[in-house]
Amino acid sequence: MLDWNPALYRRFEEERTRPAEELLARVRLGQAGPGAHVVDLGCGPGNSTELLVRRFPEARVTGVDNSAAMLASARERLPGVTFEHGDIATWAPTVAPHLIYANAALQWVAGHDTLVPRLFSLLAPGGVLAIQMPDNRQEPSHRLMRAVAADAPWREPIGDADSVRTDLAPIAGYYDMLAPHAAQVDVWHTIYQHVMPSARAIVDWLRSTGLRPFLDPLTDALRESFLAEYERRISDAYPERADGSRLLAFPRMFIVAQRRPS
Repeated sequence: MLDWNPALYRRFEEERTRPAEELLARVRLGQAGPGAHVVDLGCGPGNSTELLVRRFPEARVTGVDNSAAMLASARERLPGVTFEHGDIATWAPTVAPHLIYANAALQWVAGHDTLVPRLFSLLAPGGVLAIQMPDNRQEPSHRLMRAVAADAPWREPIGDADSVRTDLAPIAGYYDMLAPHAAQVDVWHTIYQHVMPSARAIVDWLRSTGLRPFLDPLTDALRESFLAEYERRISDAYPERADGSRLLAFPRMFIVAQRRPS
């Protein structure tokens, strides 16, 4: 895919940061003083990293991302924090972290049946793996992406629309991956209802994330026609409410697992 657009991503920063805050609120970590290592895996433009710095002011905080544009934005935001280029699928720390925090990142990486247990195994004893992922593949927003992508003239350059995003396991599946090796595992779902000013705002939200695999293979002309057709269908799927706004239902999955102490 093309590189990320940090400015477009940050347009809805308050809404994107809310689940990051709620994930962090459920992290119970006793060893977060001097010498503790906290990793923001898939740190994006640093909005989630900033939460970690505030929560663990004495810890060594490291942000990891595979986007040069996102890392540049994060470094500008938090010049005192270490940010590293890395691929989540193969990333391994040099020092075992006390917290691996992955907010809205793992949904871009395949093979969760091996990825999630591997990340958990990298923790220091008593460390915590905290994961939040959008669970909206079956929402109108994402079903309509695939429906438009399956139509001409977009079908040929996009290819198999059903294969452009990683399938998540059921939430109980993540529990089963981690529970046999964990001191405790906390899993839950939340469905946010984001108040959006227009159908176009919903499209803009998704242009910086879920729509990217569909838009990147297209020419400029095909991209514009795709977005126009997608916005038309989004407008029907998310009708105006009493005040003229639209409600974007956004399910998210949360997993917090603590490794057993040595």
